[in-house]
Order: sequence, then structure tokens, then C-alpha cells
Amino acid sequence: MDPQITELARVAGTTMVTLMATHTWEAARDGVVSLWQRFQPDRADAVGEDFDATRQELLAAREQGDGDSEAELVAEWQVRVRRLLTAQPDVAVELRAILDELAPRIPTVDPAAVTLNAHVSGSGRVYQAGRDQHISER
Repeated sequence: MDPQITELARVAGTTMVTLMATHTWEAARDGVVSLWQRFQPDRADAVGEDFDATRQELLAAREQGDGDSEAELVAEWQVRVRRLLTAQPDVAVELRAILDELAPRIPTVDPAAVTLNAHVSGSGRVYQAGRDQHISER
């Protein structure tokens, strides 16, 4: 497998699923469907329906805090894009253009924001830090 195709499929699948949970999901859907319409028109409608279904699954997974399901959805779209790229290598140019157009719409995580959670029972201890931590116990 061509490493460039694999990487492009990874980025595309991750980007698509990430955007499914944002207010710009329709633009991502339109880009994906247009890509399939151009290169595999017989599959375009099904891809659009799958995009919508994946979005519903993703929103439900996020609501339930189900990271495993979200990761599976990302992997599913990565495979789908990789198959398209393998069958139609010319897709890569247009896919990159779509990703470049959608990139500014990807939500960014504030690097200064830190969320820590811990659950301890019995005589357990938790040490959490957003940066360096030094513990001296005797």
C-alpha cells in the first residue's frame, strides 16, 4: 500500500468525522458527495446517506462518552477513502483541495485548557498535573 495514499486516507477520514459533529457538517458532506459523484457516481447517493447515518452515530457516541465507537467511525471512513483512492488515484488532487477548503472549519482545541478526571477508592492516591509534577514522599 502506498504510504501517501494511506496517510491521505487517514487525514481525510479523521477530518470528515471530526466535521460531522460541527455546525459545518453540511459543507463536509457536500465535499464528500461531490468527490464520489465525480469518480464513482453510482455510489454517491449511498455515500451521502452513509455520511448522514455516521453523523447520527457520532453524535450519539459523543453524548454517551463512547470514544471507542467514535474511533470505529473514523476508521470506517479512513478505509472508505483509502478504497476510493486505490481505485481512482486521480481522486487525491481533488481530495486534497476539499480538505484544504475544510481545514479552517475544524475546531481547534485550546492548548491551555486542561481537563483532568480521577476516580479513587480505598486508600488509593491520585496525582494530577497539567505540566511538570514532582512528588517527594517518605
